[in-house]
Amino acid sequence: MEHGDALLGPADVRELAAALGLRPTKQRGQNFVIDANTVRRIVRAAGVGENDTVVEIGPGLGSLTLALLDAAGHVTAVEIDDVLAAALPATVAARLPERVGRFSLVHADAMRVTELPGPPPGALVANLPYNVAVPVLLHMLATFPSIDRALVMVQSEVADRLAAAPGSKVYGVPSVKAAWYAEARRAGAIGRTVFWPAPNVDSGLVALTRREPPRTTAGREEVFAVVDAAFAQRRKMLRSALASWAGSPAAAEAACVAAGVSPGARGEALSVEDFARLAEHRP
Repeated sequence: MEHGDALLGPADVRELAAALGLRPTKQRGQNFVIDANTVRRIVRAAGVGENDTVVEIGPGLGSLTLALLDAAGHVTAVEIDDVLAAALPATVAARLPERVGRFSLVHADAMRVTELPGPPPGALVANLPYNVAVPVLLHMLATFPSIDRALVMVQSEVADRLAAAPGSKVYGVPSVKAAWYAEARRAGAIGRTVFWPAPNVDSGLVALTRREPPRTTAGREEVFAVVDAAFAQRRKMLRSALASWAGSPAAAEAACVAAGVSPGARGEALSVEDFARLAEHRP
C-alpha cells in the first residue's frame, strides 16, 4: 500500500520544525532527512516487510519513521529529545492514522535503553546521530539479541570503518567490535542535499547481518579490552601496544605467541577471532 503523500518533503519538515520552534542542534548531531525518495530507498535496502518489528533510533521529525511504518508490522522509535518525542505521535496520527496501533514511542536515551515495548525487534533501521553512532549501534546489538539485521545511516567515514576488513587502512575498534556481533558491509552512499541542515560530511549506509560471536572461552568484555589496548596507540606493534594490558612487553609477547599471533604485528592486521584468542591467553 503506497502512501506517497504520507511521507515528509522539505516543506513539511521545515513546517513541523517551525511549529515546534525547533532549530536543529549540532550538539545532538541533528540533521533531518527532507527527501522522501531517500527514506523509501533505506526501507527497501533494509528489506522491511509486514512481518517485521523494527526499532528506530533518533526518529527526529519522523521522515524515516513514516516510511518504516508504511512497510513494517510494528515500529518502535527511541527519541531522547523532549520536543521531538512529544511531537512524533501526532505526526504519525495525522499522516498514517490507520497505522497508529503499530507504532510505539520510547522517550529515552538509546544508550540506556534495556527493554522495549511490544514484540522483540528483529531489525534496527536508523539515521544515527553522528556523534554517538558507533556506541549506540554496539549497545543495541548487545542489548537486543533479537535484532538479526540492521541498516544504519552514518557519516561516510564511520560507514567505512564499520565495514572495514582486517588489514584495511581504516580498520579499527569499531570494525572489530561490530564484527563480534555481525557481518557489516557498505550498502550505498547518501548525498548531503537530502538533509536539513545539509551536513558538511557525506553519509553512507551500512548493512549488518547478525552472526554468532567467535567461539572463545573469553567473555566479550575481555575480548573488547584487548581490542581497545591494541588500538590505543595506532601503528604500534602488539608487543608494545599490549604491554600494559598484559603487564609487561615480555608478557604481551608471550600472550601473542600462545595465541598464534605475531608479536610484531599491529592491531590493524588482526581479525576478531585473533583478538578472542589473545584474550584467552591474557597472563
